[in-house]
Amino acid sequence: MLSIEDFIIEIYCRTDDSLKEISRGIKLRSRGFPPSLSDSEVITMEIVGEYIGIDTDKGIWEYFRRHWLHFFPDLGCRTTFARQAANLWYWKLKLQRRFAKECGAFDDNIHLVDGFPLPVCHFKRAYFSRIFKGDATYGYCAAKDEKYYGFKGHVLISLSGVISSFTLTAANAEERDALWEMLCGIRGLVIGDKGYISDFLHNELLLYGIDLQTPFRSNMKDDRPPESVRIMTSVRREVETVIGQLCERFNIEKVRARDLWHLT
Repeated sequence: MLSIEDFIIEIYCRTDDSLKEISRGIKLRSRGFPPSLSDSEVITMEIVGEYIGIDTDKGIWEYFRRHWLHFFPDLGCRTTFARQAANLWYWKLKLQRRFAKECGAFDDNIHLVDGFPLPVCHFKRAYFSRIFKGDATYGYCAAKDEKYYGFKGHVLISLSGVISSFTLTAANAEERDALWEMLCGIRGLVIGDKGYISDFLHNELLLYGIDLQTPFRSNMKDDRPPESVRIMTSVRREVETVIGQLCERFNIEKVRARDLWHLT
């Protein structure tokens, strides 16, 4: 078990090495002076902060300012830190995919997919809210049996529970349409819930070596062996566990941002 000090050092070393490799030959900034705090340091602070349960830019900045300033002596004001962290969204997505690949997320022949709601404000305030105007929409969450205003998150995981891909859509978007954005580098069996039922989508994905399987509705004929369907339904609950961890530990359902730039 690493101490928090060793954990910070380990995360920084892995992040810095990986960021240099994926950005090799590419300038992260087209002009201007380099920031005082390196990009690897900013991403390290975010990863460590989220891991210990701090889910705001302000909270992460205050924590490292108070306890680890000797590790990050060039840590400036909170606004600069938050702006730099937001500007790195593309490279953080690339890093996440790289780390997932190292964990074998794309080697599994079985993947699980599901969606979850991301409300941006209380439903009764949605009509008057100007937050994400033109981007957020009204949607319905079948699992919670409630309507909400905001977005819908879609997560794809490997059988071992590693997040392979994630995307965000408007709350009223079809889960079947969002699935296409998450299947890069994926082959084999993909298990989803009833929201992914589509003969057309199933046949299209077969052309790319992907077998999409879902439980059928009660009024649909199912010729598959009942035992296989039972096992498939049981295995699919793994993605619900991962979503539960994202919600409870990382508060992914709590939207604090006020624009898509910071939300991404």
